[in-house]
Amino acid sequence: MNQTYAVFGLGRYGTAVAKELVKNGAEVLAVDIGEETVNSLVDELPFCKCADVTDPDVLRQLGVSNVDVVIIAMANNLEASVMTTMLCKELGVKTVIAKCASEMNCRILSRVGADKVIFPENESGIRLAKNLLSDGFMDIIELSSDVSMLELDIRPEWVGKNLMELNLRKRYSINVVALIKDKKISTMIDPEKKLDQSMKLIVIANMAKLKKLK
Repeated sequence: MNQTYAVFGLGRYGTAVAKELVKNGAEVLAVDIGEETVNSLVDELPFCKCADVTDPDVLRQLGVSNVDVVIIAMANNLEASVMTTMLCKELGVKTVIAKCASEMNCRILSRVGADKVIFPENESGIRLAKNLLSDGFMDIIELSSDVSMLELDIRPEWVGKNLMELNLRKRYSINVVALIKDKKISTMIDPEKKLDQSMKLIVIANMAKLKKLK
């Protein structure tokens, strides 16, 4: 089942996340307190609302309890970010991602319930959206318009098999360049070594073909 998303705060970062998610077919609720901002985006974001997300009644009316992932992109307003994070977790949102403006803000937002905090300087809105949509693909680095380097989780059906058996290059155009185990990266890969759930692969792949894994 596809995940549903909400983006709160439609500045440059939040707008980039929301647009990329929508472009890839995701269901996205986009919210900003500024009416002018919302009006400028309604043609590009189908579910774009003007609302105060620090109000618990508003969040309930928006149906936030039914959203899988909420991205809080209001780094310039720590109080609003903290309040919205707490309310979303109280309403049962599984994953809350909060953009922050400083390390101190990140620590605060983590303590009040944010599952992931982001420095926008280190992670673009588009990259975050691609990671959210990737279903086990992490830390995407675009090498070209259709080829990326990324971390790939070991899928349950791969456990106990080796790279020779899986033949990922032929099946999915995946080139394995390193293996992560116990936080250690090794480029000396034994193709006959059996994979386990604690491992990750660093791969270079064609993203269109990689979607077959979903």
